[in-house]
Amino acid sequence: METLIQKAMEAREYAYAPYSGFMVGAALECGDGTVYTGCNIENASYTPTNCAERTAFFKAVSEGKREFRRIAILGGPREGLTDLSPCGVCLQVMAEFCDPDKFEIIMAKSGTEYIRKTLGELLPFRFSL
Repeated sequence: METLIQKAMEAREYAYAPYSGFMVGAALECGDGTVYTGCNIENASYTPTNCAERTAFFKAVSEGKREFRRIAILGGPREGLTDLSPCGVCLQVMAEFCDPDKFEIIMAKSGTEYIRKTLGELLPFRFSL
């Protein structure tokens, strides 16, 4: 788990957050153990901004991955980390690909300070067909 959190911390360094200054990194572990990272990418008009979690998921899916175990996320102002959970849009993207009772979301402030929840705990009434 600490390795996954470390990869999220490294991904955070690539965040493009000139407007909010809120930098987020994510590390997504696939079913085969492959890890994809992502960072948030802001845009001046805000709506096209992409969260770190979705960046990691879209990278993985675009390379054929469809099974996922867990994701570690962390973020905050440029000079620190804060408590953070995925936004509703990111949770819904996770719900498209992940088993709500098995997929784990690790919300970290450091390699040793984190909260672990399942997708189902964070999004109990997800939209699905």
